[in-house]
Amino acid sequence: MFIQWVMWFLENPVISDLWAAIVCGCVIFAFLGLWKETAWRGLDQKLNRKLVHISIGLVFMLCWPLFSSGHRGAILASLIPGVNIIRMLVLGLGILKDEATVKSMSRYGDHRELLKGPLYYAATITSACVIYWRTSPVAIAAICNLCAGDGMADIIGRRIGRTKLPYNRNKTVAGSVAMFTAGFLASIGFMYYFALFGYIQGSWGMILGFLVVSLASAVVESLPISTELDDNLAVTLTSILVGSVVF
Repeated sequence: MFIQWVMWFLENPVISDLWAAIVCGCVIFAFLGLWKETAWRGLDQKLNRKLVHISIGLVFMLCWPLFSSGHRGAILASLIPGVNIIRMLVLGLGILKDEATVKSMSRYGDHRELLKGPLYYAATITSACVIYWRTSPVAIAAICNLCAGDGMADIIGRRIGRTKLPYNRNKTVAGSVAMFTAGFLASIGFMYYFALFGYIQGSWGMILGFLVVSLASAVVESLPISTELDDNLAVTLTSILVGSVVF
């Protein structure tokens, strides 16, 4: 009887998804804890912030195969970044204090910054998960260009970017090239990753689609309007709109 109960417990899809959510949540919050610690120990604030930006969304997407197919798996998976939406609101509004988290995710250490970029980041990843899930290359393109692309654009641009873009002196050629390259390569990597599980079928046509989306995202990110709108929104919206056309 006990063995039958254990087997039912392990094979029950709802229970399985709940366990997947717990495991995924633990992994994500372990990474957040890591970057919180590095921020507290004095790692360059801007670099630390971008390491959070790059890693969290990509690690979250790596956990997607833990969940079942269909809407239930997508919804339960989306609860992980969904919790971060609430967390950003609570910290950004000053309801709770957490200086290390604020330092790891903000440019200047102001808790109100969490109500902009970090909140948009969590919201866009949650939306990509719920709406497109792991069977759509649009989700891959949106998250990879947001995380890997936009994150590397800032890191590379600040460190080796010397030549400014003629139409936006706040951006560099090196940063835009890094954005395109990182977003494109990450997209291809996740295409093959999800293809291993049979969620999508990789093809040269899909790779070409990722190239177009990454190029469009890099161009939009380089425009002055992306700063006013916030890169996290501009890049994700561009990836979704262009991806919906090319895929």
